[in-house]
Amino acid sequence: MRERQDHARPGCAMQHTALRKHGLRAGFLFANFFLIVMALYQLKPASRSLFIDALGADMLPWVWIGTAAAMTAVISFYNGLVERMSRLRIVLGSCLACMIMLALFWLMLGRPGPLGAAAFYIFVDILGVVLTEQFWSLTNSVHTLEEGKSWYGLIGTGGLLGGLISGAFGGWLVSRAGLATVDLLMVAAAIIGAIFGLTWLMGRLGLYCEAEATVKEKVAAGSPWAILRNRYLALIAVLLLLGQLASLFVEFQFMKTLEQTITGRDARTAYMSVFFSIMSLVAIGVNLTLTPLVVRLKGVLAGLLVQPVVMGVCALLYMAHPTLLFGSLAKISDRGLSYSINRASRELLYVPVDPVVIYQAKAWIDMFGYRLFEVLGSLLILAVTQWASAPMGLPGISAFTLAACGAWIAIVLLMRQEYSDVVME
Repeated sequence: MRERQDHARPGCAMQHTALRKHGLRAGFLFANFFLIVMALYQLKPASRSLFIDALGADMLPWVWIGTAAAMTAVISFYNGLVERMSRLRIVLGSCLACMIMLALFWLMLGRPGPLGAAAFYIFVDILGVVLTEQFWSLTNSVHTLEEGKSWYGLIGTGGLLGGLISGAFGGWLVSRAGLATVDLLMVAAAIIGAIFGLTWLMGRLGLYCEAEATVKEKVAAGSPWAILRNRYLALIAVLLLLGQLASLFVEFQFMKTLEQTITGRDARTAYMSVFFSIMSLVAIGVNLTLTPLVVRLKGVLAGLLVQPVVMGVCALLYMAHPTLLFGSLAKISDRGLSYSINRASRELLYVPVDPVVIYQAKAWIDMFGYRLFEVLGSLLILAVTQWASAPMGLPGISAFTLAACGAWIAIVLLMRQEYSDVVME
């Protein structure tokens, strides 16, 4: 057994102890995640709409490959920062950098061209990963496993509520208030400014004091590749990367079907904004009902099985009826469940791990590993839809989604013993 050290602020365990009651801290984290997702849901519809308008959905696999290359450089720089600086300062610095970049993109995309649209798409993807994973890494470091089971559903709901409000708000700004798609960038910059202020306040109040470890630490900090050689983390990696692969196939089907069904940049932006709002509403319902029921009564691994099962069913429905309705339903089964029951369940897998290792492992699994599989998935999509002598239609891609979901379920079942060993149950 080993006690975790507080990396957020020296001596903070002695200060503001009343504010670190579980409910109050969860409320602050709820608000923080609310703002993060609210900012992202201003940017995602804008980035997708601008990209389709400038290059077309068939070019999506190429920009995903570009994202993977850019993320490789970002993760190397990020890991170096984690070793030299406090994680709280890294989060604050990331917020400032994002605000500056959004202002520059807003100026550049006044007259969007292919290069600017592709660069902005890549930037939004990286921003989404960085802000979200930084938030969860800090959150994991201040909770024990039992606390996480009690509070992660509520905290995750903050992000879902942010998506619900932001999607509806973004759709209203574009369709009713007269803003152009590119103006959503400055709306997001203002929200990220609020994230900066709230994160700074939480650090000053000592809300990021790390929890004492309650399980045996089986992983030591060191080389990222050494971390991934640990069987427990390796299984987590495979689990999450299969989910990323399935998500990629669903995303391509959804975006291509959207391009074929709705014309006009601002019309697509408005549709995607409302769609993200509906997706968040579904996820909130899951988080408030299914997540606590399954995770607390059946366990973390049962929670991890829900998404691949539902995604498999939706893949079959899209295969039979390749319309925007069923493409949207498949997308909701992917992101809606990923942001609710799957998110709460998978974050609990990290709680037994030392905070420094959480940062390193999540950085390589969630950022670098995701992008590696993004390249593989993108090449597969290009091979079957553009390079093959007899190109595959959109419904056929559902077969790859089904295969990924089947392997995903198998890995969850394989994790039973490893998870039991780590938490010493």
